[in-house]
Amino acid sequence: MPRWGMVIDLDRCTACQACTVACKEENNQPVAGRERSRSGRDIFWQQVLATVEGDYPRARVRFLPRPCQHCDAPPCVQVCPVGATTKREDGLVAQDSLRCIGCRYCMVACPYGVRAFNWKAPAFETTQYLNPDVPVRPVGVVEKCTFCIHRIEKATQRAKAEGRALRDGEVQTACMQTCTGGAIVFGDLDDPNSRVGRLARDRRAFRLLEELATHPRVTYLAEG
Repeated sequence: MPRWGMVIDLDRCTACQACTVACKEENNQPVAGRERSRSGRDIFWQQVLATVEGDYPRARVRFLPRPCQHCDAPPCVQVCPVGATTKREDGLVAQDSLRCIGCRYCMVACPYGVRAFNWKAPAFETTQYLNPDVPVRPVGVVEKCTFCIHRIEKATQRAKAEGRALRDGEVQTACMQTCTGGAIVFGDLDDPNSRVGRLARDRRAFRLLEELATHPRVTYLAEG
């Protein structure tokens, strides 16, 4: 069984935020609106964070795309009282909106701040652009990045029907497919010949908050 993971090359990231928009459209994420966004109640599964180093005129801005890290030792799973946050057999951290009671313990436990809470029932001006492969979450639940699990399932079923194994690069998340700089790579970390497996062993590779021993599956390549 594949061990899905992602590598993000910070040298290639241009902070265009195409990944953020693609993720939002692919996964039927509602628009919070200006007022709720000002209150910190926006809903994004993928964000590009910016930090400024140094002072003018030698200031430098660094960017960091931040999806769910899909940790191998996820603290969010340990604190959920109803089993809404679970770890699948393939290692992905799943969020079941039908079981979620909105206690938000998982949001407190997650050190990466990658979860969002639906403060209001989602409303869309039109439903004709909604992705039929992804359900719309109700009010009062927590949601997050799924590594586009519906795409993984589709590719897996297609490969099984054709009597073959998944090919490297066959599964592409929405953010990977849309990234203008080719900074995002997704695939099987356990395959030593896969592109994501090779990049995860690169000398520039690092993971966020490694000292917490959550063992995230998202690897970053430091800027050269």
